[in-house]
Amino acid sequence: MLAKATLAITLSAASLPVFAAQCEATIESNDAMQYNVSEMVVDKSCKQFTVHLKHVGKLPKTAMGHNWVLTKDADKTAVATEGMTAGPAQDYVKAGDTRVIAHTKVIGGGESDSVTFDVSKLTPGEAYAYFCSFPGHWAVMKGTLKLGS
Repeated sequence: MLAKATLAITLSAASLPVFAAQCEATIESNDAMQYNVSEMVVDKSCKQFTVHLKHVGKLPKTAMGHNWVLTKDADKTAVATEGMTAGPAQDYVKAGDTRVIAHTKVIGGGESDSVTFDVSKLTPGEAYAYFCSFPGHWAVMKGTLKLGS
């Protein structure tokens, strides 16, 4: 009897779907200078990770534009400050800045953009930050990204 029960449990478990790692995330920004997600966790089994940014507000990007920029936490302030001088044509990200791991373009109300980056660029135990580099936004529009298990 025990053998039949064990076999039934084993067969049931074998028929369950195998869940793949979630290798993408969606984050929303709005006209109140907010993201709806304050932390993202990237599964270390992912080869690439995609972030989908949606601006759910109504204001144009010239007035309330948002992007999503990923750096090491220690680089956040310098990248954001220097990004302001890059201007809107560069999406407020200094061209060729090797401290930037990934970033979307600046979008306005009703728009969206996505960026995909190699997870191999992330180091276990390192603190990462994401933020909006539109001038004046990075101090409040920010979050953390972690490499999970």
